[in-house]
Amino acid sequence: MSQPKQPAEPQSVNITNTNDYRNSYANSVQVRMSVWDFYLVFGTMHRDTQEEVQIENFQGIYLSPQQAKALRNVLDHNLAQYEQTFGQLALEPQFGPPGGPVH
Repeated sequence: MSQPKQPAEPQSVNITNTNDYRNSYANSVQVRMSVWDFYLVFGTMHRDTQEEVQIENFQGIYLSPQQAKALRNVLDHNLAQYEQTFGQLALEPQFGPPGGPVH
C-alpha cells in the first residue's frame, strides 16, 4: 500500500495585509481552549489603584491546536534568540489565588 503524496513545499510565500490590518500593543493575553481550538484574547492592562487592575480587551483570535503548537515553537525559538542577544528575561509575579499555589 503506497503512502499518500505530501503537497510540495511552496517556492515562495507572498504576504499582504488586508485593508483593516492594524498594529497594536498588548501586555495582556488570555488563553481559552476547547477540543477544537484555542482562543487568544489580547488586551492592555493598567493599574489605576493598588486594589484594582483594569484590562481592556481589543482583539480575539482563534487558532487550531496545530497552529497554536506551531506558534509556541516560533515563540520559543525567537525568545531563545532574544535572551541570547539581550540577556535572560525575568517574569513579574503572576496574578493567582491568594495564599500561594493550589495543588
